[in-house]
Amino acid sequence: MEHGFEALWSSMGIANLAWGQVLMIMVGGLLIFLAIRKGFEPLLLLPIGFGCVLANVPVAGLAENSVGQLLLAGKPDHLAALAQLLGVPVAEVGDVARHATGAALSSAKMLASNLGYDPGMLYEFYAVAISSGVAPLLIFMGVGALTDFSALIAKPSTLLLGAAAQFGIFLTLIGALALNAFPGFDFTLADASAIAIIGGADGPTAIFLASKLAPDLLGAIAVAAYSYMALVPIIQPPIMRALTTEVERQVVMSQLRPVSKLEKVLFPLTVLLLCLLFLPSAAPLIGMLTFGNLLRESGVVDRLSKSAQNEIINAVTIILGLSVGSKLQADKFLSVETLGILSLGAFAFCVGTAAGVIMGKVMYRVSGGKVNPLIGAAGVSAVPMAARVVNKVGLESNHHNFLLMHAMGPNVAGVIGSAVAAGVLLAVVGG
Repeated sequence: MEHGFEALWSSMGIANLAWGQVLMIMVGGLLIFLAIRKGFEPLLLLPIGFGCVLANVPVAGLAENSVGQLLLAGKPDHLAALAQLLGVPVAEVGDVARHATGAALSSAKMLASNLGYDPGMLYEFYAVAISSGVAPLLIFMGVGALTDFSALIAKPSTLLLGAAAQFGIFLTLIGALALNAFPGFDFTLADASAIAIIGGADGPTAIFLASKLAPDLLGAIAVAAYSYMALVPIIQPPIMRALTTEVERQVVMSQLRPVSKLEKVLFPLTVLLLCLLFLPSAAPLIGMLTFGNLLRESGVVDRLSKSAQNEIINAVTIILGLSVGSKLQADKFLSVETLGILSLGAFAFCVGTAAGVIMGKVMYRVSGGKVNPLIGAAGVSAVPMAARVVNKVGLESNHHNFLLMHAMGPNVAGVIGSAVAAGVLLAVVGG
């Protein structure tokens, strides 16, 4: 009986709860609080926060692969078999197995599977949704179906604003590598590239690139990307006001010209063609974005367009959020590198916003005062939140100044720009 109670106690979460897991459960709770109480990017912060809590439930191993489940079970004969397979002492098998890659990891998974261990629920979600690259691509398809590209088509010059806002990505890449001069940091070029994409303020792109170049950093990168996207209304306005004058903020822009249906249909096809000719590595992201937009603008597949805008993107968002949350395990997330990623993410986002506004000031000068520099802040691809923030700041200076549609041009350009930047990094670093 005493042995039975001992076994019951050892199987309880409270007996196995480490301080790191407690801290990460609190982090998950904070994300849920921000989503529900503050309304910060609730569609993603809520499932990410809940996934974080689930991933840190002790003993359950919901985010562990089959090897992790074997280690959690702790059966001496199974640990001995794994140690023999990896060629290490039993005392070191846990650390070696958790960091195994390539053929060693595949062999360890096969052994664990043969011994009856199955991956946890969240790990399966991650494998299907993110490791395969499916979820970010389906999100991009939904974004394309939800977004009207008319503002960009009517004023193609706003592409320059979207391009300028990507400057933060490449500056942050250099900053990430520079951190290696300090103790505790060891970012490779691939790691730095994945971190830098946070500056594009595009969650699906950040997840897509991180899953390809730095899967171990995915949790921190995704949380940073979506957290800063949620904080757009707080982060961007001070930068916008600091870099513009009251006169510049009061500029009223002329109404955009009407865009024909033919232009709307040809635009995604043209963008895709240019991508295929000059940057094939960005084809997955650009291809799904333009496909979703073509579903919207063709006018002949309303059922598919509505499904992409609603059922598909909603279902994928749930699985994507839980999958990202699964990477917020205490032993992986609590590190000096994570703090570095969060700091670099904030830096990247601020630089991207500033670069967009500065390019807006250049266009203001060149156009003879016809372009409001504020719309440059929408060059980061937080659609449509960044455009709404631009509109709000513009209205503060001039109650008759509605910049929303004008800001949607650089906002859409930012989505395309971040995908192009990801393609460049993937071609140069991943290739």
